[in-house]
Amino acid sequence: MSKIIFNEIQMKLLEQNPNVQHVSDRSIAYKPEFKVEAIKENSNGKGPAQIFIEHGFDLEMIGSDKPSECLKRWRKTFEQFGEDGFFSERRGKASTGRPSSKPLSVEDNLKKAEARIKFLEAELEFLKKLDELERQAKKKKK
Repeated sequence: MSKIIFNEIQMKLLEQNPNVQHVSDRSIAYKPEFKVEAIKENSNGKGPAQIFIEHGFDLEMIGSDKPSECLKRWRKTFEQFGEDGFFSERRGKASTGRPSSKPLSVEDNLKKAEARIKFLEAELEFLKKLDELERQAKKKKK
C-alpha cells in the first residue's frame, strides 16, 4: 500500500480517469483492460512512467514509483494467470492464504498437528453437547 494519502480533490480527479475503477484515500483500483494494455505496451518497449502519463495519470499525484510497482505486480499476475487473471477475483473462499516462506521443522510440524488435534477434539465435544441439548429440547416439546 502506498504511503501517499489522497485528498478529496485528488480522489475526484483520479476517479475521472477512464482507466480507474475506484479510488480510496490510500489506493487506486485500475480497470483490468488498462492493466492488460499496460503490460502489452510495456512488453513492446514503453516505460512504465510513459504508459501511465499517456493514459492520463499525473505522476506527481500518484507517485513516481507507482507505475513501475504496478507493472511489476501486473506482469507477475499476467505470467501466472494470463489475461483472465485480471478479470476474475482470486481472493476469498478458495484462497489458501499466503504460503509460509520457510519449511517447518519436525518439532514445529508436531506442535501444529497437536494444536489441530486439540481444536478438532474441542469442536467434536461442542457438537456432542449441542446435539444433546437439541435432543433435550425436542423431548420437552413432546
